[in-house]
Formats: sequence, C-alpha cells, structure tokens
Amino acid sequence: MRLRFFTLVCLCCCWFVSSEGETVSCSKIVPLGFRSGNISITEFGGVGDGRTLNTKAFREAIYRIQHLPRVGGTLLYVPPGVYLTEPFNLTSHMTLFLAAGAVIMATQDSSNWPLIAPLPSYGRGRELPGGRYMSFMHGNGVQDVVITGENGTIDGQGDVWWNKWRQGSLQFTRPNLVEFVNSKDIIISNVIFKNSPFWNIHPVYSSNVVIRFVTILAPRDSPNTDGIDPDSSSNVCIEDSYISTGDDLVAVKSGWDEYGIAYGLPSSNITIRRVSGSSPFAGIAVGSETSGGVENVLAEHINLYKMGIGIHIKTNSGRGGFIKNITVSHVYMEEARKGIRISGDVGGHPDDKFDPNALPLVKGVTIKNVWGVKVLQAGLIQGVKNSPFTDICLYDINLRGVTGPRNPPWKCSDVSGFAHQVSPWPCSELSSNQQGSCANYS
Repeated sequence: MRLRFFTLVCLCCCWFVSSEGETVSCSKIVPLGFRSGNISITEFGGVGDGRTLNTKAFREAIYRIQHLPRVGGTLLYVPPGVYLTEPFNLTSHMTLFLAAGAVIMATQDSSNWPLIAPLPSYGRGRELPGGRYMSFMHGNGVQDVVITGENGTIDGQGDVWWNKWRQGSLQFTRPNLVEFVNSKDIIISNVIFKNSPFWNIHPVYSSNVVIRFVTILAPRDSPNTDGIDPDSSSNVCIEDSYISTGDDLVAVKSGWDEYGIAYGLPSSNITIRRVSGSSPFAGIAVGSETSGGVENVLAEHINLYKMGIGIHIKTNSGRGGFIKNITVSHVYMEEARKGIRISGDVGGHPDDKFDPNALPLVKGVTIKNVWGVKVLQAGLIQGVKNSPFTDICLYDINLRGVTGPRNPPWKCSDVSGFAHQVSPWPCSELSSNQQGSCANYS
C-alpha cells in the first residue's frame, strides 16, 4: 500500500556569524522544503524485527530515489520497528524519516563493512595508518539531504568496535555513525544517535549544515565517541541538542599536521547554541586537528555536567594553521576537572613527516559569562613557545571549586590578553591594563 502523508516542512531557525561579524539566519541557507515523493522501506522488503538484515532494502530504496528523481526529491519512511542493516550510502534530494519507535541498527559483523580511502586532510585513518571503515550512513558529494523524524533512533551498536579498539585488534580506523563528505545543504534533526563505533556526526569538506534537536548517547567509557565534529566545513549550525558521550561533545576540526596544511580548507562560521551534556573530556572544543585553520566560531548558552574540561581550545607544534575569532559565552558547568583550557601541547601526529616548526597561530579568543561550581581548577592557558597566544579575553567568569598548593586556580605561559571580573583572579599575563583588541567587548 502506498504511504500517504505530508512531508515535514519547516525552516531551520538557527544562525551563524559571518566573517564580518553579522549574524545570519541559517533558514536563509538551508530551507527544508516539501518532498514530492514518499516511499516506505517496507515497499522494498524492509522488516523491522531486529533480526532480518535490511541492507538490500535500504540500498534498493535509495537507488530508486537516485535513479527515479522527482521534482523536490523523495522521502524514505522508516516505520516503527528495529531494522538491522549493514552500512549504506545516502543520495541527494532525499529525506530519511524515522517514525517514533523506529530504530535503524548497525550490524556488528565488521567483515562486510566497506573500507574507504583516508581523508586527504588527514593523510591516513585517524586511529591507524591506511584506509578507514565507511561510516554507517555515508554521503559523499551529495546535496539537499535531510535525516529527521519523530525521535527515532540510529544505533551503531558500537560496543564490538570499542572492545576491538581496547584489545588492539583493529587494522583500520573505526567507522563514524554518520558522515557527509564534500556535501552541502544538510539537515539533521529530531533523531537519537546511540552507541557510535567512533565519532557520531562528522560533516567534512561540507557547507550549509544544520544539526538541531538531536540526542547523542554513548557510555562515558566508550573511546573517541565525539558527539558532533564539524571538520574543514563552513556555515554549520548546531543547536538545541543533548550530548552525553565518551569524548568531546562538540569539536571543531580542520585537518592533521602536514596533510591538513596542504589541503588548506578551514572550518569557518560555526555556531553552537543551547547544547547541554556530559563527558569525561571537553564540552566545547576546538581541535586538536586544526591545521587547515578554524575561524569565526560562536558557542553560547551551553550547560555542562560532570565534565573533564568545560571549554577546550587545543593545538600543537607541527599543526600550523590558525585559530582565531572564537567566542564562547553564557556557559554553566557543574563538576569539572578544569573549567577552561587553551593549550598548545595537545594531540599526536600522523607520522614522522610533520614539520615541528609549523607553529599554530591562536589569536582572538573571547570567553565570557561563565559560571561554574565544583570546578577543580579554573583554567590553564599554555601557548606555544615562539608563537604565543594573543588577544585572549576573559570577562565575567566565576569558577568555584577546590584550590590550594596542588591546585592553583590558573596556570599560564606564552600568552597575552585581558581579564575583567574573573574569579578566582587569573594569572598576571591576563591582568594587563592594555586591553588591545579585547576592548571590543560589550
């Protein structure tokens, strides 16, 4: 029976900040329009019993969308049930719609998991030399793709991958849950992402990406299960989401050492708003892979609980690249090892070919309106020798916790900037009466 219903229609009302500082509505760059075609996975033999393998059904349904295009594209409906499947590719002008109670579940049999080439800005797999496993849902060179629904679930069943990683038995880098490469006009909303084998949502070399109203879950001890990692991508909006994983909740990246420098594609115009969550690592992170550069990032109205580090900007000698025009504001954190860390000695290298003299530029980082309780150490800002971090601006920050001889409130080196109404009072490097570019604060 042909499915009959209306496609979800809305405008994604989030924002990004342009390089000129102008706030721009994301609804102007990623409108979600009407799909003229509707098909159901059951029309292609999909069975949601949790046991039947549905790889053929998903691949045939997406083939139909790709080769019988309709004006406005086609919606693929997944009704309630548990649909076990191997990885599959997405195509342009499609909406993957998960009904309430629908679960798309990854098989745990890695023997049929496709291998793909490493990303050129990384030069190898992120974990191991050579290629990498394809993401569970993968889009390469696609546009106008929507993953949405009624809070259905995409389950990566990652525990088998985590155990192989712990045992050192993997030969290639683990798969992400969802990855878009060289793609544009992507919307991900109203879906639960669960137990990713590796990073959860990874837009790379992509533009005009909206991620909102998502829930991302993985155990605290699951290795490298980052929530959302915009990577060498532009015009990315992340908002109104809850993330609780084993690694950084949101991490902005742009390539790794000499490979990222050569590829030279920065991440820019990234907005993160109204995100909450918990992790043993960072809440809002930039890096550590930033060799293509990161600029124009705004993160605001963030709530963090039981964190390793609240706000972490991280790079290393050999990275090159730049980190500039970063603003983080209106952050609440409760129980954190460290409130703020801006560090130039974090992250390893892909191989021994990196240039140790490729020093990163970190300039123009503003952190303001931050309140923290049960914070063990307020902050650590450690620049790079011969490339100090400049224009580090701290305003209206109150981080309360345990301090003493073993836990000084702040540690700083190779940094200059300005502080105003910061408690506990930061290091002398940020106490200058010369505000410099920090005078733009309002």
